[in-house]
Amino acid sequence: MRPARPERLARLTARLMFAPSRRISLTENAGEFAISKTMVGNDLSLLDDLFQEEGLGSVVVERGRDGGATFRPRLSPERRQEWLKEVAHILETPDRVLPGGLLYYSDLLFSPFWAQRLGFALASSFADSPIDVVMTTEMKGIPLGMFTAHALGVPLAVCRFGNRPSDGSAVVVHYPSASGDVRTLFMGVRMLPKASRVLLVDDVMRGGSTLAGMLQVAKEFEAQVSGIGVFLVAETPQVKRVGHHTALLRFSISTAGIPCVEVQAPPLAFDGAGYVRYNRSIERGRCRPWTSS
Repeated sequence: MRPARPERLARLTARLMFAPSRRISLTENAGEFAISKTMVGNDLSLLDDLFQEEGLGSVVVERGRDGGATFRPRLSPERRQEWLKEVAHILETPDRVLPGGLLYYSDLLFSPFWAQRLGFALASSFADSPIDVVMTTEMKGIPLGMFTAHALGVPLAVCRFGNRPSDGSAVVVHYPSASGDVRTLFMGVRMLPKASRVLLVDDVMRGGSTLAGMLQVAKEFEAQVSGIGVFLVAETPQVKRVGHHTALLRFSISTAGIPCVEVQAPPLAFDGAGYVRYNRSIERGRCRPWTSS
């Protein structure tokens, strides 16, 4: 029995949303719905309009004999600002301030609801970059990296601070931490193919030592770094070991222990060597009276 159009639209929406950045076949869907590929294409064009109106992305339709369709997540500036402002508001409660000038945010990253939104926001910043795999570190980087990889339709490779037999043989990299100690990262040789185009993702950056270590791992695998994405970047220290990066939020903590979190604007473009313009805070200056520097 041929399904009615509302049913087709609902099923196509589910297939696109559950597999973002992955191609679904027009031929297979036309056969299942007992309609022509032209009608399926028209349905997908309608969904494209709806996704763009919602500020979630677009549906790219490839017509022809082997035609297909792909949902490309790309948050509109308004939707991105709305989602990140919600997160910033949650983080700006004084009871989240931790010793050492840090914020408690684990509950957000380990919530699938928030982690998916953050992953889609981060993936939107690199929608036009060539990416084969997302790389992150354990532990809190994993949920953010996983949802970013999900949105981009690529696998996730995890750098570990200790090798596990189940990971097989691994490449070992030593790097200095902000305190001067030497730390170690392990990357399983089966997790990251040689010469991959890699997006580095981390949960928080203060001085950037962990990301600098991840850059060394990428170099060992002869990988091309397509970009660096961070959930939270600290206001201080102002000089980071990693220069070119995209942060979703920037935070500072006053001497009175009051946190301030600013939404960062996405970069204009990535030219393969660096961003045309660093991403700046949309609300720059709002936290200036609170900064400890």
